[in-house]
Amino acid sequence: MFTGIVETLSVVKELKNAGTNLDITMQCPIAHELKVDQSVAHDGVCLTVTSVNSNENTYTITAIKETLNRSSLSQWKVGHIVNIERCMPANGRFDGHIVQGHVDCTGTIDEIHDVDGSHLIFISHPENAGITVGKGSVTLNGISLTVVDSFPDAFSVAIIPYTWENTSLKNAKAGDLVNIEFDIVGKYLQKMQALKDLNTNLTDSK
Repeated sequence: MFTGIVETLSVVKELKNAGTNLDITMQCPIAHELKVDQSVAHDGVCLTVTSVNSNENTYTITAIKETLNRSSLSQWKVGHIVNIERCMPANGRFDGHIVQGHVDCTGTIDEIHDVDGSHLIFISHPENAGITVGKGSVTLNGISLTVVDSFPDAFSVAIIPYTWENTSLKNAKAGDLVNIEFDIVGKYLQKMQALKDLNTNLTDSK
């Protein structure tokens, strides 16, 4: 489990196809602290460390076809900067919100506005992918953020200067794909409502 509080940035150093999988070598300041089999969120995607090279501050992760299809990882290039977060320790503080590292869909950055030093970002997504609510939580490229405005197929988030400067968002531009994980509580409520509507329809059809 993660909290959506980005720990540091990691850079893509090498991409290698392995059948339908993609082996990705990353470089970051905390690579020497990572261990094989450890779960690390990369732009919000939970991936397992498969090898570590402490001398070069690099490590390798593997993305399967399902992950590549559902996230922005298939578009990564050498030099791409990624937000990373190690899983939450049992005695750690819960500074963000409950993040599973399971991306629901990709969204598109439609607009970025500078608002007196902070930034307002508008993101569109498939209408049935998930729900957001104003002042609720959403994970964008692994970052726990608060929703400003909510629509059936879009939402906006406000980014404070610290988050802007210390995550990959500072490199974002209109048209970029981003990984979205909707709030787990909202996903359960959405599922419960769908089942309720299904049962109602079945009852009415009898």
